[in-house]
Amino acid sequence: MINLVILVFVGGAIGAMAREFLMLSVPHLSEGFPMDILVANVVAAFLLGLVAGLHKRRALSDDVNTMVGTGIMGGLSTFSSFAYGTVVLMSASTLGAVVAIAYVLVSLALGYGAVVLGMKLGERGASQPG
Repeated sequence: MINLVILVFVGGAIGAMAREFLMLSVPHLSEGFPMDILVANVVAAFLLGLVAGLHKRRALSDDVNTMVGTGIMGGLSTFSSFAYGTVVLMSASTLGAVVAIAYVLVSLALGYGAVVLGMKLGERGASQPG
């Protein structure tokens, strides 16, 4: 049990640092649109799907799955920033509510698609012997 906690702890630290570097490199769009948060969450969703697919076909151990899937992807993705960005968009302008709703819908659609794509890529070769 303690090993799993350490794996998640170390993975979370790596993921949080990766998120910060990613968020510093992605510019905000007009009207304060949080493109950096969207990119971080979609990248994390894709990588989580990829890790889940690889784990499903046993290409990754349980420990690696825990460290990467729970730790790193948990640190990389950011629900609280997603929620905060939505609130900021809502209050940004007269079109804020429309932009915020679009942001939420785009985030959900891209995140879902990223997980599905990642899982398909991770599972690729699962039916092949060997």
